[in-house]
Amino acid sequence: MPLALINLWLGAVVGVFGVFLLVQAITLTLRFTTTALDIYRGDTLIRAFPYADWQHWEIFWGPVPILFYFREVNSIHFLPILFGPTELRACLETHCPAATSLSKNPE
Repeated sequence: MPLALINLWLGAVVGVFGVFLLVQAITLTLRFTTTALDIYRGDTLIRAFPYADWQHWEIFWGPVPILFYFREVNSIHFLPILFGPTELRACLETHCPAATSLSKNPE
């Protein structure tokens, strides 16, 4: 019986995380500008990440891309890939080629 409760709780945690990702996918928009990666909620800019501060970016996991990572001068960021990884890679290589990626292999 305890294993059934653990599975129930684990399922609930995964379900809540899935709802969180769904809300993020519906409400957030990433826009690549000439100077920064801007994040919008609706029409409101909530954060800008200037490319000049980027040191490195990476798209993990090659066969099934699920996570976008980039490092700025003072912090690191992980974003779930809720969009096309090929388009994301093209935008990254266009707008911030100075921030290197370890794996340049296409998906």
